[in-house]
Amino acid sequence: MRSTTLLALLALVLLYLVLGALVFQALEQPLEQQAQRELGEVREKFLRSHPCVSDGDLGLLIKEVADALGGGANPDINSTSHSNYSAWDLGGAFFFSGTIITTIGYGNVALRTDVGRVFCIVYALVGIPLFGFLLAGVGDRLGSALRHGIGHIEAIFLKWHVPKELVRILSALLFLLMGCLLFVVAPMFAFCYTEGWSKLEAIYFVVVTLTTVGFGDYVAGANPSHTHAAYQPLVWFWILLGLAYFASVLTTIGNWLRVVFRHTRAEMGGFTAQAASWTGTVTARVTQRGGPAASPPPEKERPLSPPPPEPPAPPEKAEPPSPPTASAPSASALDYPSENLAFIDESSDTQSERSCVVPRAPRGRRRAPHPARKPARPRGPGRLRDKDVPV
Repeated sequence: MRSTTLLALLALVLLYLVLGALVFQALEQPLEQQAQRELGEVREKFLRSHPCVSDGDLGLLIKEVADALGGGANPDINSTSHSNYSAWDLGGAFFFSGTIITTIGYGNVALRTDVGRVFCIVYALVGIPLFGFLLAGVGDRLGSALRHGIGHIEAIFLKWHVPKELVRILSALLFLLMGCLLFVVAPMFAFCYTEGWSKLEAIYFVVVTLTTVGFGDYVAGANPSHTHAAYQPLVWFWILLGLAYFASVLTTIGNWLRVVFRHTRAEMGGFTAQAASWTGTVTARVTQRGGPAASPPPEKERPLSPPPPEPPAPPEKAEPPSPPTASAPSASALDYPSENLAFIDESSDTQSERSCVVPRAPRGRRRAPHPARKPARPRGPGRLRDKDVPV
């Protein structure tokens, strides 16, 4: 990539980031300020209702609660119905390990021990490349399966004599539509049913997860009401298939952009060549028009110096001309158009081989004349020898 293209792309990304920052600030900052005011009002109300609690003790309690929530604690598990709930059971730990190697990292559950953090570093360094190989293989098989299914639909369109360009566009749309139905729309309704989310919340979780953003404000299986140990592992397998599909889509988009860039460069090169050709044509025409205007004065002066008389014709021209059949062999090899075309079509390797090794001509044929030697005079029945010419 050229330096100018890289700088232009960097400027575009920075502009996109600034635009996103302005939009998110305008949308989210007022709600944050309102939540902060509401928290202050609730705190003052609690202090008025409980005068025995000091402001410092309440602030310390709020800080400890926030740290506990950040560590994965859930205030709803104090009831007797959820006394056995743990975010680190086998299903939850499997889901957490899956968020590490997929680089999602929701953040709703975090490691609190030093040994766990060290193990997480090593685990991520080994698991992320391993998952990358698995994702590439699954994406290849998944894309092949979807394209195989779409191929039957393309055959039907071709039987109906639909143009190939339109068939390609329809196949790309069908690929996107089938993937969205399988990995976006169907999971959205499933999460609406199992988690009790709205459709907006469910589609938000699906997109944030499959793009590996993973904010952690919505996490499938984080509700203590889910008692099935296999729920979160099933969610991870959906993440695997969804990431494979999104990877194949992004690869397709990248290939398409690469092809478009190549076509654009080719078209720009053609435009440049046409502009150069047009400029050369215009320059030649202007030069031809300006030539006759400057040439008349020398033409008027030509009659003042008459040309010298031509010398008499030499006596050799009185000899009878040779018949056409006898003069044909003296012509050069490049005088024939077919041999010229054959010479042009030959490769440079063949020319180099011919220059190094000259094959011996068979008996009865004349070799090509050497540039340093004079061509031999043809002899024929209609040609008189020198000794037979009368003096």
